[in-house]
Amino acid sequence: MPKTTFENLGRKMDAGAQKMEQEGEKLITYLNDEVVPAIRGNSTKALRVAAEKLARLADYMERKSSK
Repeated sequence: MPKTTFENLGRKMDAGAQKMEQEGEKLITYLNDEVVPAIRGNSTKALRVAAEKLARLADYMERKSSK
């Protein structure tokens, strides 16, 4: 008995959904393995720079208040 057009469409949609799920998993893996560590590294660097600038500001304020 030949497959109906509806059956063929259903199979194609199932295959498409599986492909989308696989690609979604690849994207999540990429984000977790590459993007998140890069953001964390840059955030750490930004915090260190901010801490250094705040320390300089505190030094400046101490010098001004002691005069």
